[in-house]
Amino acid sequence: MISSEPIPDTQRTEDRVLSGMRPTGALHLGHYHGALKNWAQLQNTYACYFFVADWHALTTHYETPETISAHTTEMVIDWLAAGVDPSKATLFVQSRVIEHAELFLLLGMGTPLSWLERVPTYKDQIANLRDKDLTTYGFLGYPLLQAADILIYLARYVPVGADQIPHIEMSREIARRFNHLYGKDPLIEAQACAASAKLPEAVREQLVALRRAADQEGLTEMREQARELISASKLSRAEKDALRAQLSGGRRQILREPEALLTPESKLPGLDGRKMSKSYGNSIAIREDRASVEQKVKRMPTDPARVKRTDPGNPQRCPVWQFHLAYSDDATQDWVQRGCTTAGIGCLECKQPVIDAILREQQPMLERAQPYIDNPALVRDILADGCDKARVTAQSTMRAVRDAMGLKI
Repeated sequence: MISSEPIPDTQRTEDRVLSGMRPTGALHLGHYHGALKNWAQLQNTYACYFFVADWHALTTHYETPETISAHTTEMVIDWLAAGVDPSKATLFVQSRVIEHAELFLLLGMGTPLSWLERVPTYKDQIANLRDKDLTTYGFLGYPLLQAADILIYLARYVPVGADQIPHIEMSREIARRFNHLYGKDPLIEAQACAASAKLPEAVREQLVALRRAADQEGLTEMREQARELISASKLSRAEKDALRAQLSGGRRQILREPEALLTPESKLPGLDGRKMSKSYGNSIAIREDRASVEQKVKRMPTDPARVKRTDPGNPQRCPVWQFHLAYSDDATQDWVQRGCTTAGIGCLECKQPVIDAILREQQPMLERAQPYIDNPALVRDILADGCDKARVTAQSTMRAVRDAMGLKI
């Protein structure tokens, strides 16, 4: 049984989780089922850092910064309503931990421009968001800022959907390259350099290429080829050992390569069957009032074949059925299947269990949110405390980063 007591971060450094959201204001039930419910579970097992990604918001909405503050408060209240507990997780604002910007800057010194240009969402968003000028350095560099957000906390896991795995792989590549550039052990490097100088030039160049492919590109199979090359050389055992030590690492791990923690895909679509989104006008807010929930669900489109009450329908063609899959038990789903296909129940009857289930789910969230709605200063206090905690961890990482890059004073 998972304990409900918070686990001190110092005891679970190896199992940190990092995730964030752009401040978009009040969240909807799609956010709850897609992320927040998972956050509330993860905080009982891992040292979780959840942050307001306000700098990320500026990468696409740099012309309208005036909404960020109000949206931050609304969003964090929804986090708390969903069960995210500041006594178990660290909640903070990205821009108030300035070390994120420093690591972003320093990582940029050694990150190839081509890595940023190949991110799948880069060209896609430029093509799809034609009403915005996204040909900015900030937008091009957002994957690098995202990597800094993760790496500065030495996070082991980042909860993401399958479509976001390329972003985590980018963070892994950036950490790997940083460690390759700046994590060298001087003694091992000196011994390996002396041994390498005794190799034929062609062999030496081949060994460098294999090591670079393994260290910088993550092609770990190249290490085995390099080991075979070292074994076949005419060097002494000590010289071969030095080259193998360099190949096997021979470096300090300054930044940790994170792992994607795949989250269950949300089964809750929008009211019209598309992805739930405020911009589509098909969402139900986490703190939507009862009358509005009832009205929205009752107006949901249904199977177009059911023109009249007596017409049989097919649940698979009805957006309401997707809500039953998310909210209803097996008995209710069987009742819907039989009633719809035989015209035994009408569409309003079918929708009522969904309404009841949403209201039941919302009730504890509304109760948890109320103290913060009544006193928003409580939210500011939580974020201030979280920023202080996050800053301590970030500063520790940055001391190691500066030292490795020769920036130690």
